[in-house]
Amino acid sequence: MATFVPRQVFPALNSLPRSYFLGHHKAGLDKMKTMLSHIDLVIECRDYRIPLSSRNPLFEENLAGRERLIVYTKQDLGRGGHTRDRNRERLIQEFQSPSSVLFSDYKDKASVRKVLEFARAHAVAANSLTGSRMMVVGMPNVGKSSLLNALRGVGVHKGKVAHTGAQPGVTRKIGTTVKIIEGEESGEGVYLVDTPGVFIPYVPNPEAMLKLALCGSVKDTIIAPTTLADYLLFHLNLYEPRTYGEYAPPTNDVVQLLDLVARKTGRLQKGGTSDQEASALWLIQRWRNGHLGRFLLDEVTEATLEAERRANESAGVSLSQGRKMMKDLRKQKSMQRHLNR
Repeated sequence: MATFVPRQVFPALNSLPRSYFLGHHKAGLDKMKTMLSHIDLVIECRDYRIPLSSRNPLFEENLAGRERLIVYTKQDLGRGGHTRDRNRERLIQEFQSPSSVLFSDYKDKASVRKVLEFARAHAVAANSLTGSRMMVVGMPNVGKSSLLNALRGVGVHKGKVAHTGAQPGVTRKIGTTVKIIEGEESGEGVYLVDTPGVFIPYVPNPEAMLKLALCGSVKDTIIAPTTLADYLLFHLNLYEPRTYGEYAPPTNDVVQLLDLVARKTGRLQKGGTSDQEASALWLIQRWRNGHLGRFLLDEVTEATLEAERRANESAGVSLSQGRKMMKDLRKQKSMQRHLNR
């Protein structure tokens, strides 16, 4: 029997959509800027599975002047409990210095308490009689609202106040301030405000767009589910092909995998043909929930972080630049379709 050889490179897909910057994203960002003078600390959430791709430079550009805590959420979905996880986290902390960095799983009270301890220490240092106001920001669906609910539950033992969901866009407006730490004699406590997720105006790297989509930062209708399933298969094979062994033998053929998944799970259309799209969405959701391996999509090494640093220094895409890039990309696609007629 031939040894299975996984793909080492995923084919370039330059025709992919390269933005998901919506009207309520811009409105939310504009509102955040007006509130900044009343905010003591910005808590920026990023997805642990894509620590580089889930960074939004708009926050650094528009919310500058306030101390920032970066919280890498959904740690449980990307951490395998190995030494390399700790080494990777150390590299990320060093890379983000002087900003403080924490890693969190909203279901783990110990990690939630670390965020609360940081917030409490920051509030004590501020020494304000009116309490401390903090703002949680991040890309769509990185877990901001889940973190807020967890901080409130552990901090003041109150129930959920922020709505959460599997698809992005659940939070569309700035929320009211929510108490997460009770006040002491010298102050009113610590309050946190939830905000809508804000996407990047333009994603230069098509693969970064695939990563964001696979992790749920854009709606599942933006990129074809079969394309996302193929990208997931690419990573599953690099990680461990046996993760999907219950459904299919190791393969680089996503059509074969989805056909076998459909037959195994009963996702069939009339005539007994496999429902490829439904099977793709089911497979993607299984991975998002941690049932098909727990690993990162971004490679985090000293070399990749140095490359990221250089890219950040030379990049910086404003809202107007992002719109222009998207307009140019749509024009190129239109011309290509015309030539292909």
